[in-house]
Amino acid sequence: MKCLKSKKKIIISIAAMTVAVLFVFMANSGLLNYADGVVSDAVYQKQKATDGEIVVVGIDQKALQEIGPLPWSRDIMADVISILNSGEEKPAVIAVDVLYVGESASPENDSYLANVADFGENVVTASAATYGSGIVEIGDNFYAEKRKVLAYDEPFPELAKVTNTGHINTMADSDGIIRHALLAIDVPGKGTVKSFSRTIYEKYCEVKGIAVNPEPPTIKGFFYIPFTGKGGAYYDFISASDIYYGEVDPDFFAGKIVLIGPYAAGLQDEYRTSIDHAAPTYGIEIHANLVEAFRNGFYPIEASKALQLVLLFFITFVMFIFFYDRKVLHSVVGEIIVCLGTILLAYLLYHTGGIVLHVLWIPLFVSILFVVSIAINYIKTSNEKRKVADTFGHYVDPVIMKQLLEQGTSALELGGKMHDIAVLFVDIRGFTTMSESLDPPTVVEIINSYLTLTTECIMKNHGTLDKFVGDCTMAFWNAPLSQEDPVYLACCAAMDMVEGSKALGEQLLEKYGRTVSFGIGVNWGPAVVGNIGAPRRMDYTAIGDTVNTSARLEANAPGGKILISRAVADILGDRAKVTSLGDSIKLKGKADGFEILTLDELIRK
Repeated sequence: MKCLKSKKKIIISIAAMTVAVLFVFMANSGLLNYADGVVSDAVYQKQKATDGEIVVVGIDQKALQEIGPLPWSRDIMADVISILNSGEEKPAVIAVDVLYVGESASPENDSYLANVADFGENVVTASAATYGSGIVEIGDNFYAEKRKVLAYDEPFPELAKVTNTGHINTMADSDGIIRHALLAIDVPGKGTVKSFSRTIYEKYCEVKGIAVNPEPPTIKGFFYIPFTGKGGAYYDFISASDIYYGEVDPDFFAGKIVLIGPYAAGLQDEYRTSIDHAAPTYGIEIHANLVEAFRNGFYPIEASKALQLVLLFFITFVMFIFFYDRKVLHSVVGEIIVCLGTILLAYLLYHTGGIVLHVLWIPLFVSILFVVSIAINYIKTSNEKRKVADTFGHYVDPVIMKQLLEQGTSALELGGKMHDIAVLFVDIRGFTTMSESLDPPTVVEIINSYLTLTTECIMKNHGTLDKFVGDCTMAFWNAPLSQEDPVYLACCAAMDMVEGSKALGEQLLEKYGRTVSFGIGVNWGPAVVGNIGAPRRMDYTAIGDTVNTSARLEANAPGGKILISRAVADILGDRAKVTSLGDSIKLKGKADGFEILTLDELIRK
């Protein structure tokens, strides 16, 4: 038995390990990236109130209608910058998310824009790199680079000299969602160019005279964006045309960070971000969120993927074993604790420690294990009930059968338990003589009629039909489940058999000219009850002296009589009329003085 249990544990452990490895492979493959991104974004990204220090001025539909479609002549942006700087206090930074690459057709406008920017000393301009595949040379070595800067567009030289410049390259994750930002790019012959948002922030700190927060840690140049606001969070419906036509007081922007950029559909600067998958966020708003992140100095770090995969393996391995053969309620509680606990832990780690986890992995795979385990346990339980029904269904009262189904296959285990039971044996008197004088089909019909009667009497009185041995029937009460008043029930069945045999005997006499009667014995006492035999062939039965004594009572009972032991008579008490035969009948294996009685009448409830 111990060997079988150990073997079973090994098999379960191997299965758990196999499933855990499969889950790790699926998580590592990227198949869950989209779903995990949706769940993780919902846990991590929450809109917060802004302090008004950052203002987005939109090149919106109003501006396009009133000033004209892009590209605008450079003197228009120069006028906007000049007006913003005309208040009593200038904005801390004016950042323009428009590429001014190369000289235009109007050198005067170019110089005007550069002079305005130079005068304000607070302008940040945009640049952009073009990426592609190429060969990178390091010393004597060469290697292929998938993300190589093939071209770099920067402000025309006159403007570049008087402004700070940062790159505006924005790259989405594999699911098309903006979650990461590129801190800096390495431009051949140019060196490192920081991002537009980082350049804005550092310029802001310079103007304000405040300490610069450290740069965020990066993985392959990217860092995770902790968004502060969705689309519109930094936009106060101020259009570039409002400033151009003098409809907004420049003092409103005093000391602030002013971001000017495309803010209209059709300008190809819309993105889906981790804080809002449904509505578009404009590129200028992403830069605003990044500047806010630099100001806050909150840089979430994505936990090691390898470490998370190891954790996923361990938890799914343990939960596989936990769910195996577990009660539904316990499984539900375990699933809820692990899944909600994982989500809560991820939330707390992010907001208190800046740790980013793959939120979906563990809850998803644990939920899969839970659902599969429930399905398997349901199938297993159904099979167990079928086995119990197949084993007991033909000879156990339906009420008892229902209780056995609730116990499952524990009722089918090989071995027995000691029970106090009431045992009934009934045999047909005169069967041998009758069988010699009638043809076999007639004999079978007669015995089937009598056995049907005995079975119905046993079932009616909630007994367990043990077996048929030729023309003999054995039944017992108080097993496999304890019953109320089992002796009384057994005696009721015996009386029903006697009464039923009279009517059946009359029918047989009329039809075949012959009749028979029953001899019945009932005893009460301890016996071993259970599945007796071998694993491949077992019978649910009762064995012991109590059973043998009941069989010998039946063997000595005349036709139409019920013999009982003193133990039975004492339990029946005044509910029965009995006649003592003393020890006039000697039972094999019983010492002198064993009292036998006939059950003459039984008071029915």
